[in-house]
Amino acid sequence: MKAAPDPRAVRDASLDELERLALPLPPPSFPLVWEPGDGVELRPTGELEARAAVLHVVVARCFGMPTEIAMSWLLKSQLVDFVTPPEWQFVAGAKGDHRSFVLHHDAVFALAWLLGLSRHLDPTAPPEERLMRQMPDLPGGELFNAWRSRALVAPRDAIEAAVLLDLYYCLDWAFQEAEKNGVRPPGEVDSNAIGQRRWALEWAVVFSGPYHDDPPEWEEVDLSV
Repeated sequence: MKAAPDPRAVRDASLDELERLALPLPPPSFPLVWEPGDGVELRPTGELEARAAVLHVVVARCFGMPTEIAMSWLLKSQLVDFVTPPEWQFVAGAKGDHRSFVLHHDAVFALAWLLGLSRHLDPTAPPEERLMRQMPDLPGGELFNAWRSRALVAPRDAIEAAVLLDLYYCLDWAFQEAEKNGVRPPGEVDSNAIGQRRWALEWAVVFSGPYHDDPPEWEEVDLSV
């Protein structure tokens, strides 16, 4: 656990970036993500890898990966315990909002960035084309542990991740506000993509301090504020 950076200085930098992108700024009452004196760390690398792999399979199901192959891959990779109930219902029975699961591609992108597998998490750019090659080769039958051996991840520094989380927290509000007002956001992504990336960052970056509860499970991450 490291000491988290000064949240107000980080927020000032986030607002500067919003101004550079010509996005609306959140109100002065917009809460900080953490408080002075808090600690910060990333979830264990194995958990980040497992979450990225599970979401990769969920997205693959959206694009035609057969149920039996997806379930077999999760079982053989010993990842069933990392699949949430809504994800399992979708993988096993195609139940749920197909469109919302497709959007998880951007959550995978954010997790790949955290693991050092993508070069950037630019809020104006779509996921890197190389992302699919960086993830498990599902058509080729590459299982989880084989992928881990190939990928050789290098997780980002927790402070760097916290700084980006604050930016995406502000971006999530700003993109939604821009779209609500009929203003086209900058770049090639929309508020859904920004929200997915924030979801992954909120889940992966863990803070300690008097105002923080235990880290949420994936489905418990609160994106409403």
